[in-house]
Amino acid sequence: MRYAIAAVAFAAALYANVSAQAEKRIFIIANNPDGYGVDRCLASGAPCGAAVATAYCQSREFAQAGSFRKVDRDEITGAVPTSGPNHDEFVAIECSR
Repeated sequence: MRYAIAAVAFAAALYANVSAQAEKRIFIIANNPDGYGVDRCLASGAPCGAAVATAYCQSREFAQAGSFRKVDRDEITGAVPTSGPNHDEFVAIECSR
């Protein structure tokens, strides 16, 4: 009986750890100069894009960037800014813990 309880407790702890690590979130950000180099690296697909995306994720308390890409205005649901520089250009960054 003790082994069964220990096995269930171990499995629950393992499952909780895996689900915490699998947390992902996608951020949609405007393609304008904001200090991260989004306009130069992410949107253009330059080699520095992975480092910039990871820095953005880490600033939001995530470990790393899984992917990043340009997104069209039509792909975005919800409020979209309508004024400011490059207001029609956006980048999606997928961050994971």
